[in-house]
Amino acid sequence: MPAETWQLIYNGTLETLYMTTVSLILSYLVGLPLGIALVTTEEGHILENRPVNQVLSAVVNAARSVPFIILMVAVIPITRAITGTTIGTTAAIVPLVIGAIPFVGRMVETSLKEVDRGIVEAALAMGASPWQIIYKVLIPEVIPSLVLGATITFITLIGYSAMAGFIGGGGLGDIAVRYGYYRYKTDIMIYTVFLLLVMVQLIQSLGNYASRKLNKKVK
Repeated sequence: MPAETWQLIYNGTLETLYMTTVSLILSYLVGLPLGIALVTTEEGHILENRPVNQVLSAVVNAARSVPFIILMVAVIPITRAITGTTIGTTAAIVPLVIGAIPFVGRMVETSLKEVDRGIVEAALAMGASPWQIIYKVLIPEVIPSLVLGATITFITLIGYSAMAGFIGGGGLGDIAVRYGYYRYKTDIMIYTVFLLLVMVQLIQSLGNYASRKLNKKVK
């Protein structure tokens, strides 16, 4: 394979990692508190508030029901307002984060629901405040599960980033579209797909390993 092609794929790999890593961090900054709010405002929980819970659930469900390929187009004005452009890896981060936040919220909610209510009630009986229960009881109890959730989110973002290639989002998806699809360069298409597969396998393995190690520490 020519050196130019290697350089092209190398740059695309770095762009994909940049997009997905930054998007993962930003989506968890919003999605983690969102997931906590979804659980703690449920009926009978430490911050029970049915109207708030119903509104948050409705917003999350509505956001998750929009296919990502449509979401990317719908948020173009927001992307342009934030980044000043709609093309490139930095611009692609905006729809990636918007698309991932409700997904992260549900992943966190699912993890926190694994905590036995008896542990929460015991903490309440000892006089713990809602905030203390959140960061001293709920989150420590489900860290291995949260790591697995972050791993799944990372892999999902890789898939989303490949779709972002259709609107000039950069990364391996963009290379696959421009060279593999429009220019019929099958070899480049195969290389990009292979790299995406390797990337997903590595991330899943690392996530599983980290979750197992953290689980041993908890025990």
